[in-house]
Amino acid sequence: MKILLLGKDGQLGWELQRALAPLGELIAPGRSGAAGACGDLSRPEELAATVAALQPQVIVNAAAFTAVDRAEQETALARQVNALAPQRLAQAAQALGAWMVHFSTDYVFDGSGDLPWREDDAPAPLNAYGQTKLEGERAVRQACARHLVLRTSWVYGARGGNFAKTMVRLASQREALQVVDDQVGAPTGAELVADITAHALRHALRAPQVAGTYHLAAAGATSWHGYATHVLRRAAALGRTLKVAPDAVRPIASADYPTPARRPLNSRLDTRRLADTFGLHLPPWQQGVDRMLDEWLGAGEAPGA
Repeated sequence: MKILLLGKDGQLGWELQRALAPLGELIAPGRSGAAGACGDLSRPEELAATVAALQPQVIVNAAAFTAVDRAEQETALARQVNALAPQRLAQAAQALGAWMVHFSTDYVFDGSGDLPWREDDAPAPLNAYGQTKLEGERAVRQACARHLVLRTSWVYGARGGNFAKTMVRLASQREALQVVDDQVGAPTGAELVADITAHALRHALRAPQVAGTYHLAAAGATSWHGYATHVLRRAAALGRTLKVAPDAVRPIASADYPTPARRPLNSRLDTRRLADTFGLHLPPWQQGVDRMLDEWLGAGEAPGA
């Protein structure tokens, strides 16, 4: 089986290269292309030509325009990458009878209420990023019968920078720290998303009736403030010297930290459909965060690493 992966250099794409490799021959072109293969979602027609040339049985699209605030000004580019390119990929997949796996986001919802969002809840994005991602997932569902649309949220990668590492760095350098406390979700590791994707795809290849949209996130929920305090407690327990103690992090409202794009306050996702369909257990968010911190801080990396 041949698998075409887009977005190989992103935090999720990096983990997908590992998780998908046992399922078949993995082809993962970069944005600049390799051996005539295009991996740049800003060039939808070239992507379609790549699919036609490679004839994959599976297309996994982990690429996206994820700069939420910048999407408010660069909406045309965000739409090209998040909506038009996935549509062309899905059309190309349908022509081959291939599967398409596409990742979406909790930002398709408006963040109201305090209940976890279900897959069939009405979307109402608050910003351009969410709107273009909604357009993309709808296009995939309409164009390709064999699809898995996986909505996730608060994704972090162990490789490179992330929120947890930023909190440790800032708490090591500053005398005070304040973090938004009215946005709630589940920090979800890219490693977990990649492993579940591979499991779900393997199942779908044998049971095409499971095609559809699923929510994928770690279990439990916290605010960004709660996330930060958890991270700093773990860092302190691992021997990191902090100028700002975990309990000294000041909670603030989103209104006190204005950004060009509005963020949803409620990013909770109901994952029961995913768990029941594919026989999965979603671990608590703390488990993945702690593992990442143990590996990072245990390796003796500097706070800015």
